[in-house]
Amino acid sequence: MGNEVELLEHWRELTPEKQQKVLEFVELLKSESETTPLESDFLPQTPLGKKLWSIRQRAIAAGLQLLSEDEIELELAVRRGGFRES
Repeated sequence: MGNEVELLEHWRELTPEKQQKVLEFVELLKSESETTPLESDFLPQTPLGKKLWSIRQRAIAAGLQLLSEDEIELELAVRRGGFRES
């Protein structure tokens, strides 16, 4: 329980704006653990894989929303001029 007490003491010293940022960060951490439970086991093998994994991890930590496979395909089609509304 020591960590909880320490966290609460620090919390009380923050401005309301910084408290809000802390809450947002906690939500981000929660969502990462809920959506990517197996990714912690992943270890890239090549230098390129390691670089791309590092970039991905930084993007997630910064709060960027990653695209799904379908969203990536749609974005590529739009950029290449192949997207048409049905």
